[in-house]
Amino acid sequence: MMELNSAVVVVTGAGRGLGAALAISLADLGCKLILCGRNAEALAQVSAAIETRTGQAADCVVVDLASSESVKAALAEIHVRQPRVDILINNGAMWLEASEQPHSAAEVTGVIDAALTGTFLLTQGLMPALKASQRPDIVTIGSISGLPNAPLHSVSLPFYAAKHGQLALADGLRQVLKGTPVRSLCVHPPYLEDISPLDPAWQQVPARQKGEQGTNRDVVEAVVFALTRPRHISLSSIVIDTDSGGLFD
Repeated sequence: MMELNSAVVVVTGAGRGLGAALAISLADLGCKLILCGRNAEALAQVSAAIETRTGQAADCVVVDLASSESVKAALAEIHVRQPRVDILINNGAMWLEASEQPHSAAEVTGVIDAALTGTFLLTQGLMPALKASQRPDIVTIGSISGLPNAPLHSVSLPFYAAKHGQLALADGLRQVLKGTPVRSLCVHPPYLEDISPLDPAWQQVPARQKGEQGTNRDVVEAVVFALTRPRHISLSSIVIDTDSGGLFD
């Protein structure tokens, strides 16, 4: 199993929810974090939590993935701070629930641009830093909504399409990066209960039984498992399913 200690990790959508859980958990394993997200205050809170637990604060970079100019500025800031990136976790996305009312153009473009355009531009821009690493990985946090023939459930069509696009992006990266050291990994979570590593409930997750909902911890453990596999294999698609909040719920 590969060690993650001292790996430089960029996490998008790191200010809350799954992104924050990933960042805190990876920091606990010795990684150096660059937290990316739209809310500077939320990023600062996650960084402070990391510093309390590990003694080392994370870098924070404000970025709106739905804005190409914001992505460009974020890339410049990341390159100044870290010429090498070992792991990029593309977690940032905009949620849009199904509605009987028409979605606004801003809502639709926001969802699509954050999940696809901004994520692609950030990944493309960080590729030189990733290729400078001895152990480069790109992790896409997809969704069961992005799987072929997945039911819509309560998600909007734009979100459904965006998540399908993220799966295509991860697959395309794997093809483009064939023959290079960079791996493209993808994890598809179900609907999750938002539990933080800072919550006492985090420690109780392993005791959950079949029929109970999945949590952020389940996704974190899948990501860590994928990242620590030997370099000759890539876990290109990990589907995390549950009876509650899963594909067929």
